[in-house]
Amino acid sequence: MENLVNESAYPQLRLNVSALERNISIMAAWCRERNVVLAPHVKTTMSAPIIERQIAAGAVGVTVATVDQVHTVLEWGHRNVFVANQVVDSYGLGRIRAWLEADPAQIIRIFADSKAAVAVAASVFDGSARPLEMLIDVGTLAGRTGVRSIAEAREVAAAITAAPGLRLVGVAGYEGVVPNSRDAINLDAVDHHCQLVHDTYVDLAGQFETSAPIFSMGGSAFPDRVIEFLPSAAAVPGTVNVLRSGCYATHDHGTYAGVNPLPGLTAALTVRALILSAPEDGLVVAGAGKRDLPYDAGLPPFLAAYTAAGVEKPDATATVHKLFDHHAVLLGAEGLAVTDIVELGISHPCSAFDRWPEYLVTDGSGAVVDLWRTDFHRESLGG
Repeated sequence: MENLVNESAYPQLRLNVSALERNISIMAAWCRERNVVLAPHVKTTMSAPIIERQIAAGAVGVTVATVDQVHTVLEWGHRNVFVANQVVDSYGLGRIRAWLEADPAQIIRIFADSKAAVAVAASVFDGSARPLEMLIDVGTLAGRTGVRSIAEAREVAAAITAAPGLRLVGVAGYEGVVPNSRDAINLDAVDHHCQLVHDTYVDLAGQFETSAPIFSMGGSAFPDRVIEFLPSAAAVPGTVNVLRSGCYATHDHGTYAGVNPLPGLTAALTVRALILSAPEDGLVVAGAGKRDLPYDAGLPPFLAAYTAAGVEKPDATATVHKLFDHHAVLLGAEGLAVTDIVELGISHPCSAFDRWPEYLVTDGSGAVVDLWRTDFHRESLGG
């Protein structure tokens, strides 16, 4: 491990495992106290050691976004998988059918929001020994996938229940498509969406083809709003309330730091880079850019600086002004020199891990203790 500490190249993605485990524990306890279960959206990290810790803390399964990601988590040994997305290609559906038929212990559920999608799934699962379990996806106007009304949901539900190879098991929504802020307008939009998902679920209660129907929401940014709209056991007996939150595990310094209300969550991810150039007074250039840092939800904040020997420079300051492919331009730079190390925060964890095939794991003191990997690979076009 000493070689790992001394020889790791810059820039570096660094994960504070103490903060990670604390975040996972906080979210697990919060869910238990509110009688909801967690199937974390692991597309955030696609990193086996993190997911293992989420399952160990009580998560009942995992959520993914693509069929390739299903393959990966099955290889990691997970057997209860939600695909929080539409799967409308015969090839992808055929892979799911093969996995289900190969192992009776595996559960793979997908979302549906159209009769056309249901028709494709029905054609692939015709005659299957294992029916495909589906949830009606409820969306928002100008949002992404999902039916926009209860009337549309009824039509999709009817198509699912009419197909022998399919099974209707619940309703799902995603409240995070509004801008991630907690102003009154956005919270009203979140509540409106949660209410629609709730009402759709209750409306379809008589059509669920399971004794344990699923009501599922995202819950990463607005978990406190989601739980206000959970269906009651009296309205739909046997209901299992499932949250698919993913970003809580590492949290961040930007998007979720500003909206997630759970106390105690701590940003666990940072990127360290070297100062490569100081060509103007007050301007320095660090060796990390768009290939290394998320920028879709704001530029990374400057957190700290160290000498090349690792001694902290507490008086150093700067602000990230612009990112290029492999460079970050920092303005207002004081106390920074070429070869110094800057530590930058993460504005959005979902756009951080996918840039790194491997990353450093640190303890609470910042010492490197391990090297973990991600797996965002796609299957070859030939299968």
